[in-house]
Amino acid sequence: MASIEKKAIFPIGEPIENEYFFGTAYLEMLLTDSALNAPIGNVTFEPGARNNWHTHAAGQILLVTAGEGWYQEEGKPGQLLKAGDVVNIPADVKHWHGAVKDSWFVHLALTPGETTWLEPVTEEYYQQL
Repeated sequence: MASIEKKAIFPIGEPIENEYFFGTAYLEMLLTDSALNAPIGNVTFEPGARNNWHTHAAGQILLVTAGEGWYQEEGKPGQLLKAGDVVNIPADVKHWHGAVKDSWFVHLALTPGETTWLEPVTEEYYQQL
């Protein structure tokens, strides 16, 4: 983890401990109390880690700050993401994101509204990317 901490702009945070993530990921909330209702979290994925398929009632914006990762919308090919990439996810679009197999992946997630968590991205599916 030392190498990603040197590249990270924001603190790594604490391990995420729920059933919606595969592998090890970390979360540091940067903004939670805002009149804009747009919480911002710094999410760090270890190599191969990812979240489940999910949707956001109001959409989501990802700002990639370090490493390499995947973003995929249901029915579309996966997109390789690198530092500096921005992903604008429309409301209610089923998607997932996480690290590539051999790199850490760090992004800021601007997430107003509710998240609906769905099924995991299977290892078999992930390995096909």
